[in-house]
Amino acid sequence: MAIIKQYHKETDTTYVYESVSYWDSEKGQSRSNRKLLGKLDPETGEIVPTGKRGRKKKEPTAEETSAFKAQLTAVSDSYMEQIRQQKLTIRQQEIQINDLNRKIAQLETILSKARAILNQGD
Repeated sequence: MAIIKQYHKETDTTYVYESVSYWDSEKGQSRSNRKLLGKLDPETGEIVPTGKRGRKKKEPTAEETSAFKAQLTAVSDSYMEQIRQQKLTIRQQEIQINDLNRKIAQLETILSKARAILNQGD
C-alpha cells in the first residue's frame, strides 16, 4: 500500500490517492487499485477529504447558537406582528364590506319602491 500524489494542471490541484498493488495472473503483470483520499491543501500540506466524506462541518459555538436563536426570535416576533396587523386589517375590511352590503340592500329597496311608483303612473 502506498500514498500517491497526482497534480492536475487544469485545476491547479494535487489529489492524494491510496494505491494497493496486486498481481493479475490473467495478464501476467502487476496492477493497482487506487482510492481517492482527497485534495492536498497547498498552504497547510494537509489532505482535505472530498467526495461523500467531504469536509467536516464545524460545530457552531455557543455564541453563534445564541445569536442565531435571538435573530430567529426577532424574525418570528416580526412576522407575528405582521400577521396580527393583517388580521386587524382584514377584520376592518369585513366590517366595511358588511356596511356596504347593508347600504346596497337599502338602495335596492328604495329603487324597487321608486320603480313601483313610476309603474303606477303608467
